[in-house]
Amino acid sequence: MAGALRAPIMAAMSGRGITTSLPKRGLRLARTALHLLHGLWTVAAHFPFYSLPRRRAAVRGWSARLLRILGVQLHAVGDAPDGDGGPVMLVANHVSWLDIFVINAVLPVRFVAKSEIRSWPAIGWLSAKTGTLFIERARRGDAARISREIADAMTRGDVVAVFPEGTTTDGSQVLRFHGALLQPALIAGASVHPVALRFERGDGSLCAEAAYDGDKSLLQSVLAIVAQPDLHARLWFLPALPPDAAHRRELAAAARQLIADRLRP
Repeated sequence: MAGALRAPIMAAMSGRGITTSLPKRGLRLARTALHLLHGLWTVAAHFPFYSLPRRRAAVRGWSARLLRILGVQLHAVGDAPDGDGGPVMLVANHVSWLDIFVINAVLPVRFVAKSEIRSWPAIGWLSAKTGTLFIERARRGDAARISREIADAMTRGDVVAVFPEGTTTDGSQVLRFHGALLQPALIAGASVHPVALRFERGDGSLCAEAAYDGDKSLLQSVLAIVAQPDLHARLWFLPALPPDAAHRRELAAAARQLIADRLRP
């Protein structure tokens, strides 16, 4: 009898199956909407007059506040690079649309994203105005264009982040990395910094509800996230890989291995 009672009690303590109250979810959604409007206003009215350092500071602060509003506790480990020491590329596993804000809350970067994101309400416009580089995956030959743009951006001092899996997962695995997105690192002579991302509950277990995968819509994903009572985002900046690989596939495989090793239970 005691054993039968212990299981649900332990589940409740770990947060599994437990969600926030409806009023708290509503408050998080309302505050998120207001924060999004504030971001739109800031980018439209102030970004044209901001210096680059001030833009980056604004992106970092806005992203960190968004995570707090959504109830996401951020934990970053390791030294985040910058573009002052030469061209830099971040290479990360991909779990959720939250990944962008988790990284930006620590180090504002320019992301490479699928062109479909440009059509997302508000978020698409914000992404475009804050420097996201969009790739048309359905267009043959677009890889060459985006490769040049990424290399040029890194050469100018921007840190560029890519998700070489090409899709999201529930966070329990790291898929094969496609080497094409790492080609610009070889072109620009950029150091490649693997970044491992994981969303957890308070007890350290994987929180698959934070993932934006499968057939889940953006709205469903947002609702799942605001329902989490104790969501943690863990971000590891791993040792850099020099841009001296013989081929982009070797560089992609090495980056993936470092990330997979870090995330392995």
